[in-house]
Amino acid sequence: MRDPNRANRYPLRRRQVVEHLVTDMDDLLVVAGLGAPTWDATAAGDRDLTCPLWGAMGGTAMIGLGLALARPDRRVLVVTGDGDMLMGLGSLATVALQRPANLSVVVLDNERYGETGMQATHTAGPTDLAAVAHACGFEQAATLHDEEELDRATPAILEGEGPLFFAVKVRAEAPPLVLPPRDGAHLKDRFRMALIGTE
Repeated sequence: MRDPNRANRYPLRRRQVVEHLVTDMDDLLVVAGLGAPTWDATAAGDRDLTCPLWGAMGGTAMIGLGLALARPDRRVLVVTGDGDMLMGLGSLATVALQRPANLSVVVLDNERYGETGMQATHTAGPTDLAAVAHACGFEQAATLHDEEELDRATPAILEGEGPLFFAVKVRAEAPPLVLPPRDGAHLKDRFRMALIGTE
């Protein structure tokens, strides 16, 4: 039976998870999914090499895939939410088929649609995103529940041979908004110049 309050008791907090993954990783290319993952990434530092998505729900993993294929010499981290991943489940099959060795997908799973009122997502019930990723062909796909599991998985997330998938169960909460610039053209140009320069 589904416990509607389960996510309120998870020990991991989304903002701390993102900060843990991106702090001091100056060369890491980060694609942050719409809504809370973008706010979390910005709270960890408004980096030029972070591509925050103000929209494009369901497309975050595919943007990360394109970036990973275009730049196999750089590590790409997709950080998104369970609502975005549920909308783009087919992208997991495409990522697994393309097998980019430099790509990690991390889903901050609070079992809620945070941008529309904290309604329960399918992961509050029987849906297991890591199992879906594994069935799509990810050789390494797991769900992380606490700090010890996150610490053990971090080297793989940041350096392991991909593609890798980790669903991180985080508390269902709404930390204060920390917004990146709202100008999409500016964000694109900033990321591009930081990655390839002005030539």
